Amino acid sequence: MTTDAEQAFRAYAAGRWHRLLRTAFLLTGHHHDAEDLVQAALARAYVKWERVRRADDSDAYVWRIMINLHRDRVRRAGVPEWLTTRFPERTGGDGAEQIAVRDALVRALLRLPARQRAAVVLRYAEDRSESEVAALLGARLGTVRSQTARGIARLREDGALRELLAGVAAVDRKETVPRGGRARGTAPRRA
Repeated sequence: MTTDAEQAFRAYAAGRWHRLLRTAFLLTGHHHDAEDLVQAALARAYVKWERVRRADDSDAYVWRIMINLHRDRVRRAGVPEWLTTRFPERTGGDGAEQIAVRDALVRALLRLPARQRAAVVLRYAEDRSESEVAALLGARLGTVRSQTARGIARLREDGALRELLAGVAAVDRKETVPRGGRARGTAPRRA
């Protein structure tokens, strides 16, 4: 590979790392597996970099590589993975509710079949259009629509996720309307 092509690849990888990692985390549910998946996808993209650069949409090409690698990984896995709820300590505000919601969402996503999970993650977490998702998954538009709809329906039916979100919503309501019954910043009623 020429030095110009190598520099272009390095710039591409550095610029897309966080988006690729976010998608990979939502697909795998584990930070270290997500990093491995992104590295493997970028390694394959590096080998075929000239072809990737010439593609109409190089992002779609790399995302497709990553999704195919993940699909192969899921097929090979004989034992399902169990995620842990232990997170590193953070300084500053208590983000326990955010962590609990994210953990419940990731667990709910992992309970979806791989195709539904990929469709939901690409469509809503990556904010891609249905046609982009169809191209990335190598499926028809109607298949993407049905897989996405089924995945969203299963997430809505997920009891653990529903319970947690109902609890968070109740806490939010308590914080926005104090005991006096007035929302913050409103003047008291005059008699």
